[in-house]
Amino acid sequence: MAGSDPTRRGAVAGRFAYEGLDRVMHEKARLGVLTSLIGHPRGLAFADLKRLCGLTDGNLSRHLQVLAEAGLVEILKGYDHNRPQTVCRITEDGRRRFVEYLGVLEQVVRDAAAAAGRPVASARSGLADDPAPA
Repeated sequence: MAGSDPTRRGAVAGRFAYEGLDRVMHEKARLGVLTSLIGHPRGLAFADLKRLCGLTDGNLSRHLQVLAEAGLVEILKGYDHNRPQTVCRITEDGRRRFVEYLGVLEQVVRDAAAAAGRPVASARSGLADDPAPA
């Protein structure tokens, strides 16, 4: 079918490559971790993060290690009432990169909805401009 060739319809090469979808963030568990942390600038205790993301200790530890190596999160070890406590927090660079990632993800949703004939409104909430809630 000659009419279905995208190069003949003026399609832009690489239009759907979505280079901004960072593989480190795009994994389901890490996406959940970053989503949990972006709303908590002071961080979350390991146990709370584990519960929110539905992960085991070992699984969360491994994902946090990957995110920390990428500079997206920091892991702070300390004490709370003489009990050891690990707090996980998104870094400034991690916040910036995650907001950029969300913009690319939103574009994927808009493109897919348009291709399916179902336009969607943007879900942008101004994450890049607004300070995170305390």
